[in-house]
Amino acid sequence: MNATAPWHLLPDEQATTALGAALADRILRGEAICLWGPLGSGKSTLARGLIRALTRPDEDVPSPTFTLVQFYEGPDFPLAHFDLYRLTSASEAYEIGLDEALEDGAALIEWPERLEEDLPQDRLDIVFDTDHERGGRQVRLIPHGSWEGRGLEFRT
Repeated sequence: MNATAPWHLLPDEQATTALGAALADRILRGEAICLWGPLGSGKSTLARGLIRALTRPDEDVPSPTFTLVQFYEGPDFPLAHFDLYRLTSASEAYEIGLDEALEDGAALIEWPERLEEDLPQDRLDIVFDTDHERGGRQVRLIPHGSWEGRGLEFRT
C-alpha cells in the first residue's frame, strides 16, 4: 500500500455513501475498485452508495458474502460486486468470473488481499481505517494503472 497517500476523514455513514456515489461517475469498463479494511470499516456502505448511484436509489444491495458475487446493470456496462472474504486462493476469484466481469464491465472487490499479487492492473485501492481521534472512518485513495493521473478530488 502507498503510505504517502493522504488520509481523508469520513465522519459518518452519509459521507461514506457519498464517496461511493461520487466514484460511480468515475469508474470505467475494465476497471476495479478494491476495498481494503477490517470488518465494520465501511466497505459495504461505500459499495452500496456506488451501486445505487449506478443503478437506482432503492436498489437492493445485499452483501455478497455468501454468494461471493452479485451483478448489477449500470447505464453503460455491468458492475460485479465481489466479496472474497471466504476464498482461500486467488484462483478462486477467477473461477467465479473476475476476468469476465472486467472484460464485460467493471468490478467492485471487497477483501482484495485474497487476490495476493493477482490484483487487477487498472484499479483504485481504497484503504479504510478507523480514526479514533476524530471519530468516524478515514480512507486513502491509491490509484493504479488507468486510475493514475485522473485527479481524484476528495470531498466529504
